[in-house]
Amino acid sequence: MRLTHGGNLAPSIDEARLEAHHMAEGPSLSDFMRHLQAVLEESTQISDAEEQEQRQWQLEAAIQEAIIFGNRYRELQEHGLDPLRLIKPKGGDPVAPPVNKIEALKSGNMHCAGCGAHLESDLNFCPACGQEK
Repeated sequence: MRLTHGGNLAPSIDEARLEAHHMAEGPSLSDFMRHLQAVLEESTQISDAEEQEQRQWQLEAAIQEAIIFGNRYRELQEHGLDPLRLIKPKGGDPVAPPVNKIEALKSGNMHCAGCGAHLESDLNFCPACGQEK
C-alpha cells in the first residue's frame, strides 16, 4: 500500500496488478504464446507447401510480437508506468472498450439525472432510484 496525496491508503502498482491478475478470467500472455507454439508445430501437417510457409510465417510473427509486448510491458511496469494507459485517444478517434467490468460501468455516457447512477440502455428507468429516463 502507498499513501495518496489525500492521506488515504491505495494499492501499489504491483498490488493492483496482482489483484487484476486474480480477477482476470482469461488466459495469460504465456498461455497465448504456448498456444501459438502448439499451432506452429501443427502447421507442419499442412500439405500445401506455400500455405504451410505462409501460416508458419504468420505464427512466428505473432510469437515475436507477443515476446516484444511482454518485454515492453515489464519494462514499463519497472518504471512505474501503466503499460495499458500510455496512449490517449485523439478527438474523433474511436475509444477502445473498457478493460474490465468496473471501467465499463464507469465509462457509460448515460447517467441518471436524479441520482447519477449508470443507466442501462435497454431500461426506461434508473435501476438505482427508479426515476424514468
